[in-house]
Amino acid sequence: MPATPQRPVVAVLCERATDRPPGLADLPVDFRYCAADGLPEAVQGAQVLMLWDFFSTAVRDVWPDAGSLEWIHVTAAGVDTLLFDELRDSAVVVTNAHGVFDRPIAEYVLGAVIAHAKDSLRSFDLQRGHQWRHRETRSILGAKALVVGTGAIGRETARLLRAAGLQVRGAGRTTRSGDPDFGEVVASGNLAAEVEWADHLVLAAPLTDATRGLVDAGVLAAMRPGTHLVNVARGPIVDEAALLEAVADGRIAATLDVFDREPLPPDHPLWDAPNVTVTAHMSGDVIGWRDTLAAQFAGNVRRWLAGEPLLNVVDKKLGYIPTGDR
Repeated sequence: MPATPQRPVVAVLCERATDRPPGLADLPVDFRYCAADGLPEAVQGAQVLMLWDFFSTAVRDVWPDAGSLEWIHVTAAGVDTLLFDELRDSAVVVTNAHGVFDRPIAEYVLGAVIAHAKDSLRSFDLQRGHQWRHRETRSILGAKALVVGTGAIGRETARLLRAAGLQVRGAGRTTRSGDPDFGEVVASGNLAAEVEWADHLVLAAPLTDATRGLVDAGVLAAMRPGTHLVNVARGPIVDEAALLEAVADGRIAATLDVFDREPLPPDHPLWDAPNVTVTAHMSGDVIGWRDTLAAQFAGNVRRWLAGEPLLNVVDKKLGYIPTGDR
């Protein structure tokens, strides 16, 4: 009697071993769910690894046990916490959650822009103090937004800001005019010379060697007084010490969803910094987002089983899907 063919094995790294992404049970594969301490055993003989715990750095530690892996999927847009030299140099394919977070993050940015223009942070403070203080606020119509990062998230953000009446430019690796979403794209490597134009500087770029520390003291000093920084990218893109100085003297304001260290420690000075809004890395997390992530992965598993090309393949050398500068 012929042997029953073995089903492919998919390891799923979760924050807790009892976690289960929804909607995967009907896939014709064998799942091994684990937390980080169980990953060395789970990846042995597995062809696929799904990082449901998408901020984990455990893959690097178990790499010697992962020789059978063909594909790693990260349920996030950014893959900076996953990539390391051995993985970059390997034949293992990396995919991400490209497309899931574009609109939610763009909505978050628009909300931050409106909240800044309408002085909402001060209104909340006045309400808590039971103070009635009439003020004039700004219109966002005609305001200027420079969006750093010309990938899918940056483009959706640009489209939504334009629809709301803002003037928009992009900042990317290559300069060009006539871009369908940004109009003009300036060089992100020359950011200090470009930020004076902007009322709002929006960071939506992946964290790479080229973007780490991109917004440094020089860039912050070049911003016009009153400029509003919005970071929905990664914390290390901004020099946090320089940012603290810039907001402490009231030169700029900031809406920050990401930080060097997460969770942001309770005693971190950014919590109480003037003109700073802090949110808990949640700009893309709308109700139902986990179901969307799991459904996206399930669709790619079906493609993989059928021998079809995978969607959302990351360029491991660049650290992202290179679509923005086309």
